[in-house]
Amino acid sequence: MPNIMDQEAIIHFPILIGDIGGTNARFAILVDAYAQPKEFPILATADFATIEEAIQVSVLDKTSVQPRSAIFAIAGPVDGDETRLTNCPWVVRPKQMINDFFLEDVIVLNDFEAQALAAASLDEEHLHDIGGGTCEANTSRVVLGPGTGLGVAGLVYSNHSWIPVPGEGGHIDLGPRTDRDFAIFPHIERIDGRVSAEQILCGSGMVNLYHAICKADERTPSYSAPHEITAAGLDGADSVAAETLSLFASYLGRVAGDLALVFMARGGVFLSGGIAQKIIPVLEKPEFRTGFEDKAPHGALLQSIPTSVITHPLAALFGLASFARTPVRFGVATEGRRWRA
Repeated sequence: MPNIMDQEAIIHFPILIGDIGGTNARFAILVDAYAQPKEFPILATADFATIEEAIQVSVLDKTSVQPRSAIFAIAGPVDGDETRLTNCPWVVRPKQMINDFFLEDVIVLNDFEAQALAAASLDEEHLHDIGGGTCEANTSRVVLGPGTGLGVAGLVYSNHSWIPVPGEGGHIDLGPRTDRDFAIFPHIERIDGRVSAEQILCGSGMVNLYHAICKADERTPSYSAPHEITAAGLDGADSVAAETLSLFASYLGRVAGDLALVFMARGGVFLSGGIAQKIIPVLEKPEFRTGFEDKAPHGALLQSIPTSVITHPLAALFGLASFARTPVRFGVATEGRRWRA
């Protein structure tokens, strides 16, 4: 006789999966446990007033497949029947979706929880190793990614299951250490008196860091967008942009090392998102791993932990699809985050 707990874990196909970020949203439909997800074009959240409109126009109007269930990963903490995204005006209302789209089941997770699910399943083809270290099987992992904000999640292995640990780790403190840091940090905008990691380690944070360097050196800024700074820094056309990327990598390494210690992440630390992918040449330079490993008295421990960039173009959807196919493989807590018709 089937186990009741296994029955509770079942998610009925077809399943609509969605990765909802502050800037972009990605959707796919998983027809069954064996099919590859049917992906839809990436859309800008600013182009649609609501998530319901985006799903209807960009997904359901483009396919004859009627989903029975939906799993969404959203950029922000899940908070009851109406969850607001952190950097986007959309509000996720699962009960309304069940009524509007004739769904039986809606599950809402944190976006970096989905990235953590991906980190449990991705193969070497979609990972770019940075530095040394060796991954130990079935041990804790960490995923972090600078994007619209700074997402963080842990991944713990217990009782033959991978358990994602979502949180708001991107808002931990980030402070100066070197003389150069102390010259730059006074020019970084504070929020209620503090500088969080996300104020530097995200797209807008990169701009904040660049402008702070310009102020510290009494130079006029030439760029106002992260992609401009990245381009100028990568090709060496601008020394301030190049230093911005170098410090960005160093600070990202520091934060990644702190999180590796928190989770004892012997299974590795994974960098996700478009920014990490674009600046791989910078991350391969010494600054990132130096910041990561410089954790006395535990430098040797950090040297043994591998770091890598996730290069899969739709990692969060990959993670959601892995969970949707075999929910029992993951210890995903759905209490308060699952709604049924």
